[in-house]
Amino acid sequence: MRPLALVLALALALPALADQAKIEKVTARQSGDTWSFDVTIRHPDTGWDHYADGWSVNAPDGTELGYRKLAHPHENEQPFTRSLSGVRIPDGLNEVIIRAHDSVHGWSDKTFTVKLK
Repeated sequence: MRPLALVLALALALPALADQAKIEKVTARQSGDTWSFDVTIRHPDTGWDHYADGWSVNAPDGTELGYRKLAHPHENEQPFTRSLSGVRIPDGLNEVIIRAHDSVHGWSDKTFTVKLK
């Protein structure tokens, strides 16, 4: 195999990390016993075949504490922010992990840690 062909073959075999959903910003607010999260995501949505379709709030051990389903593509709104309220955080947790999901790559490799005040 020619060197250029080998490089191209290897590049095509690698996961497309650039196409994963990326969390750009998170705002967390406590209201009584629950928390609300505003999460800003950037993703190169191309329509119903490939779009950011959700995000989750997780304890550091991976336990899912809340999930926000994204019901449609946002190809003309990038980045975009969506909220989730009513998330119960167990006593003693001082941080949560936000994970983004897209319809092709699944859960993003990159996460966003939020310190809770």
